[in-house]
Amino acid sequence: MADAISNTSPLLYLHRIGAMEWLSQLFHEVWVPTAVVAELKEGQRRGHDVPVPSNYGWVKIMEPKLMPSEWLSLDLGNGELAAMALALENPVHVVLLDDALARRTAEAAGLSVQGTLRILLDAKSRGLTERVEPWVDKLEGAGMWVSAGVRQRILSLAGEGGASGGPR
Repeated sequence: MADAISNTSPLLYLHRIGAMEWLSQLFHEVWVPTAVVAELKEGQRRGHDVPVPSNYGWVKIMEPKLMPSEWLSLDLGNGELAAMALALENPVHVVLLDDALARRTAEAAGLSVQGTLRILLDAKSRGLTERVEPWVDKLEGAGMWVSAGVRQRILSLAGEGGASGGPR
């Protein structure tokens, strides 16, 4: 079983849809930089429903040693930058990112990248859920924007190609 390094959004969305524990079944450990912990604490301070990483024994708080200076000019959050820097130092880990710019930057750096939607597909393939579509619906209800094309592709990959295409 692989290890992962997560940015804020996958943790937040999986927590909000009640699927946070899937991470412990898909990965041996999930490393979270302190910048991500700080983002979650700020969300909690503002009254949002957020996970508390210390409540999960399989989550380890880790810090990157260096931050690539060329990334600092990008329009990315501190959590994304720290997660990608930690992944650069630990390239056998999968880095969990949802932001398109962060994903492109991480992939260009040669990192293995997955997002929250991939977690749903992996959960189905491991028998943690029978269907992906209800979870995609929950993610959208939790505030994740999923384009119609991405939704169709995810459901097709899940073998649920007959998904409804109505407005969301």
